Amino acid sequence: MRQKIWWPVMASLIALGVTPAPAAQFKLATVAPEGSQWMTELRAGADELRDKTDGRVTLKFYTGGVMGNDKKVLRKMRIGQINGGAFTSSGLSERYRDVMVYGIPLSFRDQAEVDYVRERMDATLSQGLEQAGLVVLGFAGGGFAKLMGGEPVSSIDELRGRKIWVPEGDQVTYASLNQLSLSPVVLPMTDVLTGLQTGLIDFIATPPVAAVLLQWYTKVDYIIDVPIAYTIGVLVIDEKPFSKLSSEDQSLFREVMGRAYDRVDAASRTDNVSAGAALLENGLRIVQPVDNERSRWDELGRDLRRQLAADGVVSAEIVAELDGHIDAYRNGGASPEQAAVRLPE
Repeated sequence: MRQKIWWPVMASLIALGVTPAPAAQFKLATVAPEGSQWMTELRAGADELRDKTDGRVTLKFYTGGVMGNDKKVLRKMRIGQINGGAFTSSGLSERYRDVMVYGIPLSFRDQAEVDYVRERMDATLSQGLEQAGLVVLGFAGGGFAKLMGGEPVSSIDELRGRKIWVPEGDQVTYASLNQLSLSPVVLPMTDVLTGLQTGLIDFIATPPVAAVLLQWYTKVDYIIDVPIAYTIGVLVIDEKPFSKLSSEDQSLFREVMGRAYDRVDAASRTDNVSAGAALLENGLRIVQPVDNERSRWDELGRDLRRQLAADGVVSAEIVAELDGHIDAYRNGGASPEQAAVRLPE
């Protein structure tokens, strides 16, 4: 019966020069595990998008890192095997280097400062990624990475000589640790637990939620209470298949999945607070930095940003924009231009 109704409708549309839009399925990769809050929100967004487009646009997720790391996923995007996914900022650096700017170590003091800066800079980073051929659906903070290890370290000097894990492909953190005369050890995430067990690495820098989910907390005893680096994920789609959608479906795609990723951003904050409490309940102890160490780390962070710009890891323009907003916030909300005038060269 359905065919008897459908074919006359199809014939009428063709006669009028109108053909129904073909269905498009987008394949997205993520390291987020199935059942996590991240996947709950992304799947809810996918269901809403399917319904609002009457099935014209559907999403298929490959979860838990089964498609490989960010570099492998980008390679698969180039050949059309995957259409997009949720990436770390360092994972997207080969397409747009300045997306790594939020992750420069020792840049931010707290979440309120991050919120102020992101409200003013997310659009800049989105524009850069879009110019690189990626459709940006949103940014989701992964929380602050904090140093965790087997010793109660309370200053940069005490870290020297200790082996600190750097995620594979994270140029910013590797260059930063070298600049601080520390000892970075590059490992994929899958080898971190073994690295802690065998002594290949002494310290990790990770948000609490990752330490809990990946069981890394079982091999460390102390958390150094300094926000080392802000972590962020970016949900992107390859512009080529996206451009084949109608303008209406493109707008729905951006709107629906953008809202879903905003929910991921909010959920991540709650998850990290809960995970931080869980770490303490499991016996980890917090170490406060020594006197004046926080202000020293602020100065080191500024020096790091300028050196990374000088070395071409990120652009001088993006560092100047970040510094302007940070200084504006710390000066009570002055404009970046006003804040910059008061800074020594």
